[in-house]
Amino acid sequence: MRVDASETIRFSLTIEYDGAGFHGWQVQPDQRTVQGVLQDTLSRLGDQPCVVVGSGRTDTGVHATGQVAAVDMPSSWTVADLARSLAATLPEDVRVRAVHAARPDFHPRYDALARTYQYRVGTDADAASPFQRRWCWPLGETLDENLLAAAASELPGRHSFRAFAKSGQPERGEECTVHEATWTTWAHGPCFTIRADRYLHHMVRYLVGTMVDVARARRPLRDVRGLLENDPELTTSPPAPPQGLFLSRVEYPDTVLLATDPTPSQTRSPATA
Repeated sequence: MRVDASETIRFSLTIEYDGAGFHGWQVQPDQRTVQGVLQDTLSRLGDQPCVVVGSGRTDTGVHATGQVAAVDMPSSWTVADLARSLAATLPEDVRVRAVHAARPDFHPRYDALARTYQYRVGTDADAASPFQRRWCWPLGETLDENLLAAAASELPGRHSFRAFAKSGQPERGEECTVHEATWTTWAHGPCFTIRADRYLHHMVRYLVGTMVDVARARRPLRDVRGLLENDPELTTSPPAPPQGLFLSRVEYPDTVLLATDPTPSQTRSPATA
């Protein structure tokens, strides 16, 4: 997160994006990514290279209504000026809905306390509409809501989610603490909300795929607990498709953001984060 300027200010950005037009969050050669679009735009605004650091990586096709990122900009920028400039210059499938001045050591990934994802399943006929199917799993089948709720009730607490991951993170382990896991409804069917301290790769999509199979009577409810206990006889269901998944919120301690634009004493020389 380095810029070549005598003094910089760290800003926190809360970002919304439609993942359909992106090859995920992380910069990749010859691919359009959310991080890449933000870095290109901010580098032009700052008239120098800028690196944007996100709270986490979303995969190809996954959306966000509450992704959080940080960027260092020259100290001449204010919160209001940056918000206006981003609104005027970003493409239509990305929106920065909030800008805050942050502490110089703020890191959107490592300072996060919890992240919330939502997953929309479309069970009615209108979910297949071209105005809906890009933002849900257009399943078009009725699901047993009681079985969905029972499956989700197995998830809160600290568990190994190795069975629900495409790949692990050996340096961080396979255990996650789930604070909340519930099924509610949206306009066209069930909506799953999960809040946890961390996630493994594709974890939410594997969870949804398995719970939907339970609610379709394709596998028994007891499989959810068995997978959490790493029963070697069980395998997860295929992951739910990416377009139904939204990163909706990232939580931080109150101390990471500043109430107002920094004063000169709160700006800093460039540093790598």
